Amino acid sequence: MDRFGDIKHDLKGKHVIVLGFGRQGRALARWLPSQGAMVTVSDKRSREQLNLGTTDFVNVDFVLGDHPLTLLDDADLICVSGGVSLELPLLQEAIERGVPITNDAQLFMERCAAPVIGITGSAGKTTTTTLVGQIIAAAGFTTHIGGNIGDVLLDQLDEIKPDHIVVMELSSFQLELMTTSPRVAAVLNITPNHLDRHKTMERYMTAKANIVRYQMPEDVAVLCKDDEGSSALESIVVPDELVWFSMYDMVADGAFLMGDRLMLAGSASYDYVPHVLMERSEIPLRGDHNVSNVLAACAITGAMGLALDLPGVEPETMAQVIRDFKPVEHRLEVVRVVDDVTYIND
Repeated sequence: MDRFGDIKHDLKGKHVIVLGFGRQGRALARWLPSQGAMVTVSDKRSREQLNLGTTDFVNVDFVLGDHPLTLLDDADLICVSGGVSLELPLLQEAIERGVPITNDAQLFMERCAAPVIGITGSAGKTTTTTLVGQIIAAAGFTTHIGGNIGDVLLDQLDEIKPDHIVVMELSSFQLELMTTSPRVAAVLNITPNHLDRHKTMERYMTAKANIVRYQMPEDVAVLCKDDEGSSALESIVVPDELVWFSMYDMVADGAFLMGDRLMLAGSASYDYVPHVLMERSEIPLRGDHNVSNVLAACAITGAMGLALDLPGVEPETMAQVIRDFKPVEHRLEVVRVVDDVTYIND
């Protein structure tokens, strides 16, 4: 199913409030005027603190120092940056008044011409997203990586073509407002995190679950057999194809560890024949959690063809990218060895 054009938020001629002028807020302020929106940015910082010049964002109005409720008087839509809590009084009032609230990830998903692979988790999502992007690129596809890492994908929207593939890291902050799910959606794990923002584990789980909640039957969901939070989402999975990854259990469809060998089976195998992908000792990343991340990346890239009507990635391609993969900065990254002591940046 081609979802390009399934636009839920019409922007032309609408008054749009952007709350928060961080990385995502700036991307929204660049992109929204190009869609015909009349944009007001609100941030509690001053122009000087935001390092805003007099000629920056000339098509945008700014309300700085506070978020006055008067912003809602003619607001048709509010777009929030990731760091802005929905508990903010302005947003609570917007909910009371029925003013729609969204974010850059939702607006991107509504308009992206290419299929999207989305990855979330309490830990490991940056490493897994980066690895998935590199595997897909090595398989010959034009690939765009972003979302919660790297560039805000709205800035690349005009460059993305239907035959490209987008790999998005999605945080709970983004997902709590989303009503569109990726074609391939992976949940690595769900453990207590960001409860200062979400308040309860139930609300955090609900936000994470949005990555699979709005999928279609022809999509693919990827879950972790070893994680209670991820595997619990099986009950709400819509796609006919559910793919698993596990370090401890064999799975019929997915990627798993058998002894010291990484295996692909069923829907995660490009020819549905079980394959030995590689030896565990060949993985350059440290720690059991990174073995799980690698298994997740293999399950995702092996099964993606089912949702995208493409051949899956061959095991040799996956294995070579994994062998050459460099740790993401600040993730168990070896800095140097001095006097037989290994120093690690984590």
